Amino acid sequence: MLQVHSVRILAVTVFFLFSISAMGSPFVELDSWIYPALERLAALGYVHDEFLAMRPWTRTECARFVSEAEEEIQSNRSTPTDVRKLQQELKREFQPELDALAGNSENTVRLESAYTNFTGISGRPLNDSYHFGQTLINNYGRPYQEGFNTWDGVSGYATSGPFSVYLRGEYQQAPSASGNPQQVLQTIASVDHNPLQAPSPFASTTQFRLLDSYASAELAGWDFAFGKQSLWWGPGDGSALLFSDNAEPIYMFRASRIVPLQLPWIFRWLGPMKLDLFFGKLSGNLYPPRPLIHGEKISFKPLRDLELGFSRTVEVGGVGRSLTIGRIWNSYTSVTSDVNETPANDPGKRTGGFDFNYRLPFARNWLTLYADSLSTDDPSPLASPRRAAVSPGIYISHFPMAHRLDLRVEAVYTDAPSSSNKGLYIYWDSFYHDLYTNKGNLIGSWIGREGQGLQASSTYWLNRRSTLQFGYRRAKVSSDFIPDGASLNDGSANLNWWLRPDLSVSGFVQYEKWLAPILAAGPQSNWTSSLSVTFWGESTRW
Repeated sequence: MLQVHSVRILAVTVFFLFSISAMGSPFVELDSWIYPALERLAALGYVHDEFLAMRPWTRTECARFVSEAEEEIQSNRSTPTDVRKLQQELKREFQPELDALAGNSENTVRLESAYTNFTGISGRPLNDSYHFGQTLINNYGRPYQEGFNTWDGVSGYATSGPFSVYLRGEYQQAPSASGNPQQVLQTIASVDHNPLQAPSPFASTTQFRLLDSYASAELAGWDFAFGKQSLWWGPGDGSALLFSDNAEPIYMFRASRIVPLQLPWIFRWLGPMKLDLFFGKLSGNLYPPRPLIHGEKISFKPLRDLELGFSRTVEVGGVGRSLTIGRIWNSYTSVTSDVNETPANDPGKRTGGFDFNYRLPFARNWLTLYADSLSTDDPSPLASPRRAAVSPGIYISHFPMAHRLDLRVEAVYTDAPSSSNKGLYIYWDSFYHDLYTNKGNLIGSWIGREGQGLQASSTYWLNRRSTLQFGYRRAKVSSDFIPDGASLNDGSANLNWWLRPDLSVSGFVQYEKWLAPILAAGPQSNWTSSLSVTFWGESTRW
């Protein structure tokens, strides 16, 4: 009888905690127009509470940023008209969440978007980020080959109280292509330390795939979500070393702090703090099959314009590494390498990260400096910077006489000065030969193993939502990893045009020239052109 009574008390307590929490709120997709808009407001000094290196953000978080920007704009009469219009457009997008923050919580159902994309590739593309490079990056691991590629998708969500459900699915098509010749397969097997695979063509792809699709609940400033999810753990726009949307979302359980914490006592000098934790599984790996991965990230803002982040991921388990409570505990607590490490006490492949984002005081609201870094087995890249992968960048929010024009430049390398080891270091492990991949694509940076790269992009804001962007990308793979190395150069233009508040059209064109002697004797080139049409739905509330 006492046991039944205790269960009832526990159930009532849980119900009460959920009932007083905020309205359930799904995460904003990483490829949404909302992130560039909010990042622009932050770089211009109108938003200060954001954590750029810990995305995605929930819609409620975004609503708070929009509200903060409105207060800043109202107190500054010199705010440019285009900035005011951008804030108003965001306010219209997040009006349901702003109403909920004001105490008017309602149930919501929304067909968020329905879209179609046509992508044509003329010329042979690159699509092996683990060895040679990618023609299309940060694209949720969608399949593509030379010829006509399509993906048609729909997304939507529903909220009730603190609970929410989000679904995004796509029908994807890509043509077939000839497979790698025997010489290439032998090289791949050699550099990965894997068995030689039999030659076979790349089959055409016709498949339905769920992208971000999960159920979540908010409780006491936390969001708990389970399902397929994407993360972006880095301050950059083009590359995130630990986790990005370069691969298909993975199945995970995630606990994310969506309301910043303020620690007491002397720790208050750390400023607002956010945490993100997940435990998930990787798919499509062969060596070994079915590995698991977990990660933890904590970020602080000791200054209004400075964000510091520390992160860690561990790939653990898989066929050949039984998953025990002791092994899981060791994967969370171990911070040093053991020379006597055996399969029985192996804590998994540990990867540490550090990042920062700083709006410079002598050029505040103009210039933002940031960097992302990764180290393998070390607790943090700060412990051994010469062995770390690094991705620094700068963002210029606007120019004199051209307030709508911005510029972003990022570099990235995984060919660290003192750890170049024929591709057998960053994004590789002596047991996890497919390290950091999900269905063949890197979940980290597109630069891959033993690589160096540069990205530059300049965006002109045509109006509140519409943008025109020009970009350049260069990548190089070390010749001590891939014989004779590999390199690529891309130039692109991307137009996002909103015909109406509920209808947008995007056009993308890219010219690429690449050289990889192991794949082709001479330089190769390709043109990529794509057209996307998206219908945006409105929320239904009751």
